[in-house]
This record gives sequence, structure tokens and C-alpha cells, in this order.
Amino acid sequence: MERKRILSGVQPSGKPHLGNYFGAFRQHIALQQEYETFIMIADLHALTTIRDAELMRSLTFELALTYLALGLDPEKTVLFKQSEVPEHAELCWIFDCITTMPFLQRAHAWKDAQTKGKKEITVGLFNYPILQACDILLYKPSLVPVGQDQKQHVEMCRDIAQNFNNIFKCKVFKIPDPYIPKEVAIVPGTDGQKMSKSYGNTIDIFADEADLKKQVMSIVTSSVPLQYPKDPNSCNVFNLYKLFANPEELKKMENNYIKGGFGYGDAKKALLAKILEYFKEAREKYLKLKNQKAFIYEVLSEGGKKAKKVASATLNEAKKKIGYI
Repeated sequence: MERKRILSGVQPSGKPHLGNYFGAFRQHIALQQEYETFIMIADLHALTTIRDAELMRSLTFELALTYLALGLDPEKTVLFKQSEVPEHAELCWIFDCITTMPFLQRAHAWKDAQTKGKKEITVGLFNYPILQACDILLYKPSLVPVGQDQKQHVEMCRDIAQNFNNIFKCKVFKIPDPYIPKEVAIVPGTDGQKMSKSYGNTIDIFADEADLKKQVMSIVTSSVPLQYPKDPNSCNVFNLYKLFANPEELKKMENNYIKGGFGYGDAKKALLAKILEYFKEAREKYLKLKNQKAFIYEVLSEGGKKAKKVASATLNEAKKKIGYI
């Protein structure tokens, strides 16, 4: 039986952190065992914020390196750069011509930009949902892995696909479903907010050990003295520790908090040890692959060719229905 296809895209935006891993990377890599998987490095989308050529190159490389170090298998997963498949931009224009302005004004990203008083909102940011629809629909996936906060993007994509199919009386575009895992951890940052590069509160997966230690030791905690009992569930350190610990380890840590005589510094050391243990193999692989640039660019190049073959076939179907070919 033919395997179902999934597609997901990630912007190259900085050093990978625990929030990225538990929120996306881990699921993407696990899904490759069961699904035909396409992972797109969304560098066209990244142009809405990145205006430096060297930074764009380095962040794109870093994201590809991260996926490979964490276990992405290029024999099972098509890993590619969005910018290497021009069909995305061409289909974007086609969808532009059949999509209304009020429809795009419903998008959360557009509303957020307005709410935050962003002075210069580019056409690219306004048009973001159209390009996202192209990213998905060109590959005819059955499922699109997203977080709950990304569900609207898939819903808008479905609307755009149905609109095209209705206008041109065809079934060119498959209507995809969102794949939202029931248990995707919300990873707290070092300050207790959701971990995000924009908040500067991240713990980076591949930071060298000294920097990783600084990040872990900077986690904000309460001022309860060492000898007093503490509430584990209100502690940022404990909530991060539970992402890595098995039930027995978690129970032991919980008891340490409750009985007192256990300091936050002790908890942070235990967390650091778990992070290093959990990512030991990936961190070693990362250091090896970091110097194998030719291999990584070859993976992206081959992935781009595979992606382009699929995308081109879908775009040609659409162009026939329009009357372009």
C-alpha cells in the first residue's frame, strides 16, 4: 500500500533550541518512519525578516545540519530549500489572482502585525498565507504537521485549494488535513515564557558545554531558601527536567523539591546532565557533520531535485486547467 505523504516547512531563523526540538524537529524525524516525508527549509518566507546574504546562507546551513544531526535520513525524507523550487513562486502568482484581499486580512500574522503597530508591513508578510498554501499544495500531502497555533494556515490552504478546484472545475489540488499531535510540549524558556528566539530565553541544543551550562544556570527560579520545601510544578527547571526524565527519575526529583534541603542549583545541574545525556549522540554527529559541508549541500541539492519533480508535475496540471499549456 502506498504510504501517505506529509510536508512541513521550517524557517531558518537561528540556533536550534529545545522549543524547536520538542515542538517540531522530534515529530518530523519520527514521522519519516511511517510517511513519505518532505521537509522544506522555508528560505523564501525568511526573506520577510532576513536581509543579509551571509546570514541567510549560514542559517539555512545550520537548519539542514540540525535535521541531519538529530536523525533525519535523506534516504527516507526529502530535505530541500524552498528557493530551489521556483514552482512555489509561480503558483503563488496564480493563487494571488484568484484570492481576495479580505480573505488574507483574516490571517493571524497580518492581524498580529497590525496589533503590534508594525510600521512597514511588506507585501510578502501580507501574502504569507498564499505562499504557505503553495508550499503545501504542490506536494499533494495527506497530512501537514503543525502546532495548534498553526491550524489556521492549513485551513486557509484548504480554502485556497477548493477555490481553485471550483473555479477551474477540476481536482488538481488535494485537500490536506492538519496533523496536530495531542501531546506537543510547551517548552518554557529560561524566563518562564514560551521558549523563543525573539524572547532571548532559549537553551540551544548544540551550544558548547560551557555556553549550555550558562544558559541552564540562568533559568529564573523563586527565592525560596535551600532548606525549605518547594513546589516542583511552578518551577521552570522542573518543567524542563520532566521533558527528559523517566517516571522514576521524575518522582525522585519531585520528592527532592517537596522534602526541602534541595537547591535550585542542584536541580539545574541535574537538568544539564539530562540534556547532555539525551543529545549526546546528536551533539557528536553535529560536530562531525559541521565540517562536511559538501555532503550537506549535496543532500539539499538532491532533495531540491526530488521536490522540483513533484512540484513541477502538480504545477503543470494547474497550468493545463488555466489554459497556459
